[in-house]
Amino acid sequence: MTAAPIAPPRTKGPLRRALDRFFSNRAAWAGLLILVPILIAVATYTWWWSYGPNAIDLRSINKGPSATHWLGSDGVGRDVFARLLQGGRTSLLVAVSSVAVSTVIGFMVGAFAAFGGRLVDGTSMRLVDLAMTLPPVIFLLVLASIAGTGIGPTILVIALLSWPVLARMVRARLLELRERDFVAAARGMGASMPHLLFRHGLPNCIDILVVYATLQIANAILLEAGLSFLGLGIAPPEASWGNMLNLARSTVVLEQYPWQWMFPGAALVITVLAINFIGDGLRDAFDPRSDLN
Repeated sequence: MTAAPIAPPRTKGPLRRALDRFFSNRAAWAGLLILVPILIAVATYTWWWSYGPNAIDLRSINKGPSATHWLGSDGVGRDVFARLLQGGRTSLLVAVSSVAVSTVIGFMVGAFAAFGGRLVDGTSMRLVDLAMTLPPVIFLLVLASIAGTGIGPTILVIALLSWPVLARMVRARLLELRERDFVAAARGMGASMPHLLFRHGLPNCIDILVVYATLQIANAILLEAGLSFLGLGIAPPEASWGNMLNLARSTVVLEQYPWQWMFPGAALVITVLAINFIGDGLRDAFDPRSDLN
């Protein structure tokens, strides 16, 4: 009798190996354990918290933390905890939306530069060089002063500032990819630009896009906070962590009512650190050299 053939062990795919590396990263786990409760609280606070972010209680003006107002109240009697959670919702909405827009712009510019030929590549890269040589702070302030305040203009300003780095990363990846046999064969058979972009370019850039988007969300939160702090981002009475920190510009608030700016500042720092931990974990997970360690 002949022995039954032994099936070779099934090897893990690259995505499964990347996920294993990510979930074995303690810093990434810490970031998830911090960020997930924040996201849940921000998304659901209207269901379980009795105060609205703009509800005014004249009996609680500038009151410190208490059983009624867990994190105190501000100078017009609004609940700081409600405004903190609404500010987190606004800041995260601006960050995620602006990163989504900048990711689309960066990928499309980088991909067209790689697949569009020498003229398109040269024109696109000169545009990217111009965008990257402008002083970011001055460029940000000029854009913000032109676009105005509010959620929509703030998303637009941050998105327009963030895409050039991603465009260069995508172009570098796809310049290497376009020399491979399967892409050369597709181009030789007359494949259209959308086919090259979404059938070959996008799947091979997923790791770059995921890592960039995760790390850029943290940067976008800080940019929104800075703009709102300067009065060029989210305008009151809409709450954001940046315009809540703007209260600290008053010496009276800074010294006598620290709960009005301390809690939004702590939430901003903790959220950005958690997102950075997750982003670092994703970057290490998608690094192909990790398989060699």
